[in-house]
Amino acid sequence: MSAPLTPVPAPTRSTRPGALCGALAGLLIALPALIEAFTGETAATSFFLALSPAFALPFLTAVHHWQSPAPGRFAETAHLVNLIGLGLFGGAAYASNLVLFYLDDDTIETRLTGPTLPALLGSAVVFAVGCALFGAATIRARRLPTVPAWGYAILLPLFALLIALPDSVFTSALHIAVGAVLAWLSTALWRSARTAHHSIAVDHTPA
Repeated sequence: MSAPLTPVPAPTRSTRPGALCGALAGLLIALPALIEAFTGETAATSFFLALSPAFALPFLTAVHHWQSPAPGRFAETAHLVNLIGLGLFGGAAYASNLVLFYLDDDTIETRLTGPTLPALLGSAVVFAVGCALFGAATIRARRLPTVPAWGYAILLPLFALLIALPDSVFTSALHIAVGAVLAWLSTALWRSARTAHHSIAVDHTPA
């Protein structure tokens, strides 16, 4: 006996704008990293990288709403932890790319004392855990493609924990891969919402 079909969630007003924000967040990670692979870190690439987490926030909320019909509290917990982690990590990334970038190494070593470094490390850990949980929730929900969902669960935590490594071909490739995962999920979310919207419109069309 076949299992009953899982109902397709109805798109909300935030679904398509969230998908656009997710695609933009991915591009703001991937494109600067691609440029930095040839030029090294610059003020321009750091500026755009710093903006990426802000656009990832509405994307995360849109994905969660799209998956919300999936049962269980795990998805709610995963979304909450990922949201908190993104807020913390996004603030750290903003400060790193738009403040610390303009300071020399001696000044950074002198100023980053006390709880600053543990706080930055803690924000990366919370973000990594949140991404792993939310990626797992996305895989379980089966609302979006499995491959980028696994990428979210694996690559984003790796990205968070290795963010302090010196710039190299590896770190640039990791940035590009993370940007591609976000863009893939965003595209899938947009298409799924469009299909669901079309189906709802057809169902409500008078015979």
